[in-house]
Formats: sequence, structure tokens, C-alpha cells
Amino acid sequence: MEALWIATALVVAVMGGWPVTAGMLKLARSKTVRAADAAEATRGERTETDGLALTRTETPASEAIEVEVEAVEAEAQPAPPAPKTEVLRGGLLIGCLERAAVAVAILAGQPVAIAYVVAIKGLGRYPELKDTPAASERFIIGTLASMLWAASVAVLAKALLL
Repeated sequence: MEALWIATALVVAVMGGWPVTAGMLKLARSKTVRAADAAEATRGERTETDGLALTRTETPASEAIEVEVEAVEAEAQPAPPAPKTEVLRGGLLIGCLERAAVAVAILAGQPVAIAYVVAIKGLGRYPELKDTPAASERFIIGTLASMLWAASVAVLAKALLL
């Protein structure tokens, strides 16, 4: 009977984690988060308009006059590339395997093994994550939500049923 409870806990931890993780990622893309991101992006922009910069010059009457001057330097610098927003391949399968490993580690009484799961996943995704900030944010949110779900189910099953 104990094996049935362990199998049920594993199925709930693995399969139930997908809606939880998807919900967390959807929450991270909500309107309020996008609005905050847009406000932060516009705050960091320069105040130049159409390649023109405003320069202050002094006249003999000590009056300050603003004169438009071509910003040659601004034209010489290319616009920074837009951040990549690619989807990481294999995320669903990796997430299921990750949740299974976390649940098995806790049910087996070896929670230290969770550190190995995190290290393997992080090292395996590092080349893809170092160039894509949006993907790395989704990676962190998805990993934490997924692992917390699996750990919660495994701890609850271990405490109540085993």
C-alpha cells in the first residue's frame, strides 16, 4: 500500500507541477509587470530627439540660448540590439524530470540530491541563458515554481501518508 502512495505522490508532483509553473510564468507576464518593465525601459532612455542635442551658449548680454546641434556621435553609434526572447527547448520534459527527481529525493530522505538537480539544470542551460535575459528570468521563475511544487507534494506525502 505504501508503494501506491509513493507512486501517487510522484504522479501528483510531476504532472501537477505543469499547471503551477505555467500559472507562475503567466503571472510574471501580467499587465502590471509589463507596465513596470516598460516604465523602467523608458526611464533609462536618452533625452535626445531625432539625433539632435541641445547645447547652451552664452551671448554677450549673458543670456543663455539653446542651440540645436547635430549629434554626430549619436548617429555613429548603432542602436543596441533588442534582447533575444527565444523559448528554451525541452522545457516541459526537463521540468517533469526535475520534479520527479526532487520528489524522489525527498521521499527517499536525501534532500541533498536536490542540489545536484539544480546544478545539472543550471550548467546544462548556461550557454542558452547567458545571452538571453528574458529566457533566464523565465528559467528562474519556472525552476523555482516547479521545485517548490514538487517539494511541497513530497513533504506533504511523507508527513501525512508515510
